[in-house]
Amino acid sequence: MRIIAGIFRGKKIIQPNDNKTRPLKDLVKESIFNIIHHSNKLSVKIENSLILDLFSGVGSFGLECLSRGARFVTFVENYKEVLVILNKNLKNLKLINNYEILEKDILNNFDFNSFKKKFDIIFLDPPYKEKKIFEIINKIIDQNILNKNGLIIIHRHKNEIDKLPEKLKVVEEKKYGIAKIIFAKI
Repeated sequence: MRIIAGIFRGKKIIQPNDNKTRPLKDLVKESIFNIIHHSNKLSVKIENSLILDLFSGVGSFGLECLSRGARFVTFVENYKEVLVILNKNLKNLKLINNYEILEKDILNNFDFNSFKKKFDIIFLDPPYKEKKIFEIINKIIDQNILNKNGLIIIHRHKNEIDKLPEKLKVVEEKKYGIAKIIFAKI
């Protein structure tokens, strides 16, 4: 797995040896960025954006954002074994300091009020079996951490049927193999 485009194009992304983490596949990642860049349904750009990468794992999405000119990426992950790999992946980019890693459990009493900024793009990549998507998105909406024209991107299993908050408007949904990507706005 590698960074697809931007200033770090071709840089290898270290992956975990276990099966508890499901890194974002290159094909899916490339499709996400193509839709962000080319869709007339979306008004957000990666360049100069503030990105929140929830359940970030090894950082595949956030690393790609940094490579493509994001202003700042906040990675949130709590799985200790994968945090070591996330740190290595970020250090391999050298001279990058426009990111932070929060070692937090999003599912258990995570306070979205702790963020001091609003984000342009929020990427959610929870375990496929996770059922608390509704609650997480409601917290994002209630705590008002998404910018006005911001975008929420959700990576799920293609057969998963999630109940999403009514305030969330699905703009586009795509399936790739076993993955489903949902693009939504508030």
